Amino acid sequence: MDTQLKALLSELETFGKDNDDGQDDRSKKMLNLETDAAEFISILARNGKCQRMLEIGTSNGYSTIWWAWVAEQTGGHVTSIEISADKQAMAEENLKRANLRDKVNLLLGDATGIVKSIEGTFDFVFFDADRYSAPEQLQLLLPKIEVGALVLADNVTSHPEQIAGYLEAINALDDFDHMVVPVGKGVSLAYRTGKDN
Repeated sequence: MDTQLKALLSELETFGKDNDDGQDDRSKKMLNLETDAAEFISILARNGKCQRMLEIGTSNGYSTIWWAWVAEQTGGHVTSIEISADKQAMAEENLKRANLRDKVNLLLGDATGIVKSIEGTFDFVFFDADRYSAPEQLQLLLPKIEVGALVLADNVTSHPEQIAGYLEAINALDDFDHMVVPVGKGVSLAYRTGKDN
């Protein structure tokens, strides 16, 4: 990663933290992924040569830039879903600043509704939005998740009650290996083996 992109990510990291510290309205918080978690996931995605990447929860595009940068290395593409038009507009501007806008398809709306009809298959799925809806979204996406895909979710240790349903759902799938990685706010990491364990 070049110094210019690193500087932009550092700027967005600082902005997100400052914004969230001074914001009482949760809907206006950026709630960005922790830097060490983003670095960890990007290494996994690059190693796995992920190309068809789906992110649920764009926010202002901090993590989206990380995945777009991975896609640039692998020849892939990112689809990112966001419910807030204001945050999506911020993400679009930040992706342009990163010179990665062409690597991302930004979708606006309710993620559960979108994943019902979304086309294609994915080798990387990252859940980082409404944790209560994530189990249903996972079930809807299962036919579209490839063998060998990485399926990840954030906030396992920071919001254990909210993400419990998702963890139960992913652990119930026999053809996924799953573990929780103590990085950032806790990352759920699953790998689709394609075989019943």
